[in-house]
Amino acid sequence: MASETAGTGRPLSPVQPGMLAGSRRLGDRLREWWGEMLIGPLAFYRDVPAAIGFWMVIIWIGLAVFAPVLAPYLPNAQIAKLWQPPSAQHWFGTDALGRDILSRILYGARPILLLSPLSVLCATVVGVTLGLTAGYLGGVADDILMRILDAAMAFPDVILYMVIIAAVGPSRLNVVLAITIGGCPGVARLTRSMVLDVKNREFVEAARLRGEPTLYIMFREILPNCMGPVLIDACLRVGYAAFAMGTLGFLGLGLPPPDPDWGSMVASGRMWIVTAPWIAVAPALAISSLVVGLNLFADGVNSARRKF
Repeated sequence: MASETAGTGRPLSPVQPGMLAGSRRLGDRLREWWGEMLIGPLAFYRDVPAAIGFWMVIIWIGLAVFAPVLAPYLPNAQIAKLWQPPSAQHWFGTDALGRDILSRILYGARPILLLSPLSVLCATVVGVTLGLTAGYLGGVADDILMRILDAAMAFPDVILYMVIIAAVGPSRLNVVLAITIGGCPGVARLTRSMVLDVKNREFVEAARLRGEPTLYIMFREILPNCMGPVLIDACLRVGYAAFAMGTLGFLGLGLPPPDPDWGSMVASGRMWIVTAPWIAVAPALAISSLVVGLNLFADGVNSARRKF
């Protein structure tokens, strides 16, 4: 007879052996899945700095996505006294126009987290196409493309960004354009070096003997065998792109005002660095934490690739 619970008179449901066995099997499957992930896509998670960088980036992504919910005020609303120091009402204080700095930082995370990967994606697509073409075709095409890219790489990145944006004007699209032009030569040279090694291997020669067209050989036979280092390079470039966006904003060549831009917030706050340091320090810490997180994550991915 089933036992009864104290004071209720209801019979206790016996624990079935199959339930315990099922929970053990589920736990074993989860542990097995996690172990496979740690030697596969999440191999970087074994590196403590990489895991820290990963979560730093995830936190910023979450703050950016939920900025309309988390921000106490609209980013451009003048809702308080000027130069108000950090307080319970305004955690990071207010700026020279009475705008809440915390709200502007949260909303300012959105463009930098969107445009940095987008610009790196564009630079990678363009650079891979140019490097693949130059490396596979060789000859005159290789010489012409590489000399043009060498000329572009001769300019310091910041100078090149300034020239491009000064010519076309500051906007989101033009920031992406500038970072794409500045980044694609390096991607192209990396891709070309990989293609020169891969294009003489046996499987490529077999594709030629089968009569496969040139584009098929380039994009189906050679390119997949070159993408590992290119993807690692792209991960590293996202951090550089985020820093470049902050630099452009600081120079007044980033997003047009009054859109919240971390670099322009630092630039505007430097005038009050003695009397109201929070105006510049808060966005500067935001840029630093995001770039450090991206670089730690990229370094961990690179190390995991070499180990596994």
